[in-house]
Amino acid sequence: MKSVFRGAVLLASLLASLMTVSPAFAGGIDDLKAFVAQVHSAKGDFVQRQVNAPKAPASGVQGFRPSGTQSGNFVFARPGKFIWAYTKPYDQLLQADGENFYVYDKDLNQVTHRKLGNVLGASPAAILFGSNDIEKSFDLRDVGVKDGIDWLEMTPKSKDTQFQQVGIGFKDGMLAAMELHDVFGNVTLLTFTNVVKNPSLPAGTFKFTPPKGADVIDG
Repeated sequence: MKSVFRGAVLLASLLASLMTVSPAFAGGIDDLKAFVAQVHSAKGDFVQRQVNAPKAPASGVQGFRPSGTQSGNFVFARPGKFIWAYTKPYDQLLQADGENFYVYDKDLNQVTHRKLGNVLGASPAAILFGSNDIEKSFDLRDVGVKDGIDWLEMTPKSKDTQFQQVGIGFKDGMLAAMELHDVFGNVTLLTFTNVVKNPSLPAGTFKFTPPKGADVIDG
């Protein structure tokens, strides 16, 4: 289950894309702070690409997906509420209501549940779903402009995390990309489209109801 949740938090991090921040800010760190302060919720589409050949972890953790491209859609509301839905090449739903976290595998008709707890603290998901205090969990460093994108580097302060480094890129005042480096040497690139920031969300948007007949497992 750790690998599934690691993937959930990793992919959840995609939700940022193309959200305008104030042009008065210059540099990746200031852009990030503006994004966290101004964007309380969002919805849109994502594409996730494994940009290097993945290596199976030495521990033999199950549930490791092969390299390739995945896509889907998302909606989130900070703190701690999100729906992260893969639609291609397979259907999988990752959802949190602020207290509980669920993974639904459509092919298996199986739901895995666990408490959300403090797992967002030093993960990339904290950027989107956590509190505004990013610098409590990450060291930030501007790393310059590449291909027209202004990048910053985030390093988790906690050693108990699945990620060694997170890169975030802004272009023309918009969050354009995220690059996730995990402890197994894998690099995942996240890009975003059709993003709407601070949308009106119906009550009960993040309430999860297990599909009929699904097996529910506490992880």
